[in-house]
Amino acid sequence: MWRTPLPPPCTTPACTSRFRVPSIIEPVTDLETSVAAPRAPAPRRAAPALLGYAAVRALGLVVLAGWSAARGKNAYTLLTARWDSLWYTRVAELGYGYEVRLPNGDVHSNLAFFPLLPWLERLLHALAPLSYADAGFTVSLLASLAAAWGVFAVTDLVYGSRAGVCAVLVWAVLPVGIVQSMAYSESLFTALAAWSLYAVLTGRWVTAGMLAALAGLTRPVGLAVVAAVWTAGVVSFVRERGRGARHGGTDQPTGAHLDERAPEASGAARARRAPRATGAPVAAHAPLGTAPGTTPGSPVRRRALGMLLAPVGTAAYVLWVGHRTGRGPLGYLDVQAGWRNGFDGGYAFARFVADKFTSFPSAAAGAGLILGVGLLLWLYVTGVRQRQPLPLLVYTGVVLALALCASSYFGSKPRLLMPAFPVLLPLARALARLRTSRSALVTAGVAVASAIYGAFWLNGSGPP
Repeated sequence: MWRTPLPPPCTTPACTSRFRVPSIIEPVTDLETSVAAPRAPAPRRAAPALLGYAAVRALGLVVLAGWSAARGKNAYTLLTARWDSLWYTRVAELGYGYEVRLPNGDVHSNLAFFPLLPWLERLLHALAPLSYADAGFTVSLLASLAAAWGVFAVTDLVYGSRAGVCAVLVWAVLPVGIVQSMAYSESLFTALAAWSLYAVLTGRWVTAGMLAALAGLTRPVGLAVVAAVWTAGVVSFVRERGRGARHGGTDQPTGAHLDERAPEASGAARARRAPRATGAPVAAHAPLGTAPGTTPGSPVRRRALGMLLAPVGTAAYVLWVGHRTGRGPLGYLDVQAGWRNGFDGGYAFARFVADKFTSFPSAAAGAGLILGVGLLLWLYVTGVRQRQPLPLLVYTGVVLALALCASSYFGSKPRLLMPAFPVLLPLARALARLRTSRSALVTAGVAVASAIYGAFWLNGSGPP
């Protein structure tokens, strides 16, 4: 009796696009097969996003230069030698120990500024003929490109390349986006945070932990990255124990299961992450975070090591400040108190907004603040409903909480919120659904408005 031979396994993009990797929010019921973890998007794939980002930043710098010249100011000085930039360069040049005592008794100590940016400024100053201010600007320039690439990598992994490009552009055209070109630490921190989150989503636990540690040496909000790594790690441990119990006590080494792709992500993008070897079928629920040939215990050890590394940066600096000030583990909080900065659950910010309604001219500003906070919360809830991976939700939630619930420097809250790029993903997805011509027109219009506002802002009150 003749039998028709079975066709070979289908490995084309059209076939592989039917499969998706479950999110950490979903239960995993299928047996999994390890595949190679996806690599970071090549510069060629990320090129449209990076070129668009560079164009937006160049527009902002050109408008700033023209506006500053018209007012008799130096745009480069505004970017590198004003406000916090001076504190960072002073740390790079002279080290820690400088403080300013104000007439009201407050003490502004440079111990409030985390050390990674000054370290990089000092390194560049030693290696190249650059001043500390020039080095800070160079670090910010390179870090902003790395941050844009990281934002693209995370969004491309979760929602596809078109949404990734839009996410980078939305992040670039933020009203205070000019800070991304200043000798500040926001761009450096966002780059480290984005790539740490990407490492978590792809199961590279040690890399995620090291990048989280570096983020913790950059800004206090590095705690948000640590929270994302720890949450993902704990959930993965719990999931594996439950899976091992269901399969007779044998744990299956798996990846992070954190990178669910949205329906609009293209099949070609999914196929890009499929195994290249021919003749091997693609598993319907193959984890993206485990390399082939690993031993049963190694993923658990790497995950534990990544979780241990994540808080090292923040803990090391906070403990060092406590030792230097002689005030123990809470010494850094005392330093922040000298700047009248702390965490009060948003009470002071609520009073600040309420005070705006005491007069008619400022009432509009108060209403704008309420609308802005409401928009942020709505975008975050939308991200939850759209089933963003849990690490992104945890990271964003902590950044929003630390920024909105700080008790001082209310004018700096927009730039403190800048690292919370996942909150922009619903906007990026909406922009990605538009026709290319329409999305380009919208982005260009917002970019012009952002450039004008940035020039007006830096030539006026500017960031504290």
